Formats: sequence, structure tokens, C-alpha cells
Amino acid sequence: MALPVLSSSGVKFRRVLAHFPQELSLAFAYGSGVFRQAGPSAGHSENNMLDFVFAVDDSVTWHMMNLLKNKSHYSFLKVFGPKQISNIQSYGAGIYYNTLVPCNGRNFWSWLPCFGDNLWKLRMCKLMIKYGVISTDALIDDLLHWRTLYVAGRLQKPVKILTQNENGKLQAALISNLKSAVTAAFLMLPESFSEEDLYMQIAGLSYSGDFRMIIGEDRSKVQNIVKPNVPYFQKLYSNILQDCPQVVYKHHLGRLEIDKSPEGQFTQLMALPKNLQQKITSLVDPPGKNRDVEEILLQVAHDPDCGLVVHQGISGIVRSSSIVQSAKTILTAGAKKSVTYSAKKLYKMTKGWLKKTS
Repeated sequence: MALPVLSSSGVKFRRVLAHFPQELSLAFAYGSGVFRQAGPSAGHSENNMLDFVFAVDDSVTWHMMNLLKNKSHYSFLKVFGPKQISNIQSYGAGIYYNTLVPCNGRNFWSWLPCFGDNLWKLRMCKLMIKYGVISTDALIDDLLHWRTLYVAGRLQKPVKILTQNENGKLQAALISNLKSAVTAAFLMLPESFSEEDLYMQIAGLSYSGDFRMIIGEDRSKVQNIVKPNVPYFQKLYSNILQDCPQVVYKHHLGRLEIDKSPEGQFTQLMALPKNLQQKITSLVDPPGKNRDVEEILLQVAHDPDCGLVVHQGISGIVRSSSIVQSAKTILTAGAKKSVTYSAKKLYKMTKGWLKKTS
């Protein structure tokens, strides 16, 4: 099964991609600049920064070529060269971000969506982008095992795939990540729930435990992502739900029913990514006891708080990676850009809070 390609105009995204070295195993765009969101960003996608992730087979070589083409994108770290940049990339979530980058430093014509009237209008704009670089191996590891759930979490939500090579291992990992997201969500949901409830749970996985949700992000972010984009979530997950033996998927009613018996939950726990299983066992197993993982997960499956334990495990993964990644951003973006980017995030969070209280 191939990862669904979500359709929209790709002209402006491909124009951005043309500015970078083309040795990419995967490139995708994501966020409010790509998919309409409710809340403070609603109806203003043309003002939102475009977010990209580039997966590359050889980080050192890619950064070397990008420094030749786009040296101004980098902070002071560029003086240390591509090898040190790649070393810094490996910390935290294994991704190196250049942020608040003007696309080619100039204005150009670009098609931008006007969601209010469903028309596409030609506007003159100055594109501001943020892009992260991750090695293909680190991406596959995160997709399969949820090592950090940083990029894997982004790929559990609708994204715009711009290019993807014929790496069978990467393709399988992308699908495995979606299946794992469904399994984890099932464990935290009741026996019967709506399709929107499922997508809210999935979209919230990578925000569980993220300290930026306390300060820096709109606290309605998950709801703002899901509500306008249910058809895109359906395109990502409908085949997985239809093929899953543990769920009754009433597509025409938008309802689902799952097996919440201890046996059903044990099957789901055993299908979770390896790192999450390890986090769960460390939460439940007393230090020094060193019981078998299967034995511990069987105990969790019988626990009425099984869903809470799974949530705590996911929060532990996200918390540690988000803290290190955010600290790393001060280096990769530089002090001035870090302050500017954080101020924009705080503005959006405050705007959302004021809108809810007015």
C-alpha cells in the first residue's frame, strides 16, 4: 500500500524546492501554510510561513552543497562547516532547521489559496520558509520505532509530499507509522467513538508532553488542525481502518467500534513501536525487577488505566525530544531569529486565547 498523496496546487512548493540540492529521498510541506486550519490562522494562509522537511541519504554532502547555494540560510554555525552542522543535526530529534528564510530573498508571483471563496488568485508575495534536514536512516528509525516522534508525528497528519524516491524501506516505514498511530489512538479511546475523535487523538500524539503546548503554541492547535481537514485524514487512514481486524468501521456513519477486552488491548500493545513499549515497561515495572516485556504489557492490558499508561509513555518520548530540539534551535536559527520566531508563536497563542475568551 502506497502512502496517499494529498492533492493541491504544487507550483509554489516545487518553486521553493528548486532552490535546494536535489539529492532528496523525501521532501514534504506541512502546517498552516499548506492546509487550512481553524483558529488564529484561519483564512490567512498566505501570511503563514511555509514549513518543509527534507530527508537526505548523506547529511554531510547535502549540507556542503546547500552551503554553496544558500549559505545565508544558516546561523553562525556555518563557519564550522558541513560536518559539524551534521553532528549538531544528530542531537534531539535528529533534524536541523533553518528558519525564517526568505525564499531566494525576493518577491515572485505565486498561486496562493483564498479559502473563503474557494478560488485561487495570483498574488505578489514574499515567501518566508522554514526547512528541516534529517537523514533518511534517522527518519526511518523514528517512523518504525518512535525514537523521538518528532518527524514521525508530523507524518501522522496530512502533509504535501513533494518528492519521494523509490526507497522501499522508507515507504514501508511511512505506512508502519500510520498504523502505529491508529493502534496507539485505539488504546486511548473508548469502545465506541466518532471518526473525528480518532483523528483528534492521532493528531495529538506528537503534542503529548511537548512543553511548547504550555507556552508558545495555541492550546486549541489539535482541534484547529483536525476540524477543517477531516477529508485529508480520511484519505490517509481509511484503507488502514478498513483492513484492521480489530475495528468495526462504519464509514457511512463516521463511527468506529473497537475491541477493548484485555486480549484485544494486549494485541494492540504488542503492535506498538519498540521505543513506546520500552517507555511503558519502565513506567510499570519496578526498578531491578527486569520482567519480560510481554509479561508487563499483559499486565497493562488488564489495567483499567491502560490508555493513561500509553499516554504517559508517549508524553515521555515527546517531552525529552522537544526540549532538546527547542534548545538546539537557538544555535541553528541564531538568537535574533529565535526571538522573532518565538514571538510569532506567542502572538498566535495569545490571539487564540483572546478569541476563545471574547
